[in-house]
Amino acid sequence: MASTRADMEKRAASRRIGAIAGLVPFLAPYRLTVLAAFLALVATAMISLILPLAVRRVVDGFETSAEQLLDNYFMAALVIAGLLALGTGARYYLVTRLGERVVADIRKAVFARMIGMSPAFYERIMTGEVLSRITTDTTLILSVLGSSISVALRNMLMLFGALAMLFVTSAKLTGLVLLLVPVVIVPIVVLGRRLRALSRENQDWIAASSGNASEALLSAQTVQAYSHEDASRARFAEVTEAAYNAARKRIGTRAVMTATIIALVFSGIVGVLWTGARDVRADAMSVGELVQFVIYAVILAGAVGSLSEIWGELQRAAGATERLVELLNAADSVRDPAEPVVPPEPLEGRIAFEEVAFAYPTRRDRAALDSVSFEVAPGETVALVGPSGAGKSTVIQLLLRFYDPRAGRIRIGGYDLQDMDRATFRRSIALVPQDPVIFATSARENIRFGRPGATDAEVEAAAEAAAAHEFLAALPEGYDTYVGERGIMLSGGQKQRIALARAILRDAPILLLDEATSALDAESERAVQEAVDRLSRDRTVLVVAHRLATVKKADRILVFDEGRIVAQGSHDALVAEGGLYSRLARLQFTEGLAAE
Repeated sequence: MASTRADMEKRAASRRIGAIAGLVPFLAPYRLTVLAAFLALVATAMISLILPLAVRRVVDGFETSAEQLLDNYFMAALVIAGLLALGTGARYYLVTRLGERVVADIRKAVFARMIGMSPAFYERIMTGEVLSRITTDTTLILSVLGSSISVALRNMLMLFGALAMLFVTSAKLTGLVLLLVPVVIVPIVVLGRRLRALSRENQDWIAASSGNASEALLSAQTVQAYSHEDASRARFAEVTEAAYNAARKRIGTRAVMTATIIALVFSGIVGVLWTGARDVRADAMSVGELVQFVIYAVILAGAVGSLSEIWGELQRAAGATERLVELLNAADSVRDPAEPVVPPEPLEGRIAFEEVAFAYPTRRDRAALDSVSFEVAPGETVALVGPSGAGKSTVIQLLLRFYDPRAGRIRIGGYDLQDMDRATFRRSIALVPQDPVIFATSARENIRFGRPGATDAEVEAAAEAAAAHEFLAALPEGYDTYVGERGIMLSGGQKQRIALARAILRDAPILLLDEATSALDAESERAVQEAVDRLSRDRTVLVVAHRLATVKKADRILVFDEGRIVAQGSHDALVAEGGLYSRLARLQFTEGLAAE
């Protein structure tokens, strides 16, 4: 926790208000809306500055006998007020709509960037923190774009406009007002720096809280099974309290800054007005001029006070923008080439590993694969077996180019993976992972994920081939039954059969099975194995398995140990060879017979 806090403090210290400039590329497509909103803003500010002149005329008009002239002043005041109302409504509509549009674009851009990042990226950042940036940080930006920036610009115009009109009204009183400026600026600068650091720390703790909650809730069953509810509650409470404490400090600092500025400004104004009242008594200025000066002084004070509050919002938005820009500019270790090769689709199902060496980014000192070379011919079924951690699943990860090898080349259909767009060669691959992903939708749509344009009949045919039709048809609403978040309504075996049906529906020339039958009972496993056998006749199949009974029919078996291929051949040949495979087979089949 201490290191996390230190990292947050370091990130907070690096933030600058100029980070808001990161929003410019998202505003650029809507420059006409920005211009219209700015014009409306300028118009309302100018109208607001005209109102005190009308009030002065009205006040001084009471001292004249020109009744018609007085009526005209009142009528002009009403017209100005109407124009102000229309301009304010137009400004609100344009600015608010612009804020919603830009934030929607930011969310889409960040999600589009994050969904394509390689697994190596997510070894360095929690998914919950990414979600926090997409939701919490964009909400802050929406507040600023939809309100704060507009209000800040308007108050800046009002400030300078009111200051100019104060000079016109009374240079003497305005000089006294300007003496207050340094007194007001000092607390803004001093407290603003503190507020900036606290705002960023607050957002970082909120992100950490979101990440902690996401991890715990996604693993709720494991947490409950090991009776770790209290520990999880305590960890979440600790992070949440840290976020609250950071927010409390930020709110306290902002409250002190606001109160200090308002107190200084209004105290000064009272002193200035006292001087003005004495000038009226001495006939140095009219009552109307004093009222006009008072109104402009109030406008000036209100603008300064508002800017001091908005400054805190801008600080928080700058931090949010910086965090989102970090995601948009995040470097990915796996990149598509600038000028990719465009191979014919679908690719030929020929796979080749050429002296491939690889270590995971978080475990660089340990080789997951060490000079691995093998080739799989089109239509061949090759099984990868060996102890846990031997490198079998790493082959699948590299073949999908979730990572790039440290050395060597990987080819599909004769083309180097790093010469093609990832989306191009992945269309020729279907995957059934060890831990299948089931989406929170219907069973039918989960299978159709393999090929979105597939018909209902094709979906059901794939389910039958994967031995999933019987249990799907028995669900309350059949294939259209909602299966819950991460398929919580399904058993492990049912999830794997849906994942296999998804891969079958994809109809790709290369099929990757990573422990695809590990959660199936004997009867379902036999049915699925028969389906795999049928599929294997027309496509290249790479099977990763611990249960050797599922790979006996493979054309070839590659035996992995400590990141190397230590043997290869058919099941019978490897058993007769008497090496690692023979030992694994003896253990598994002997235990199986004993269990029976």
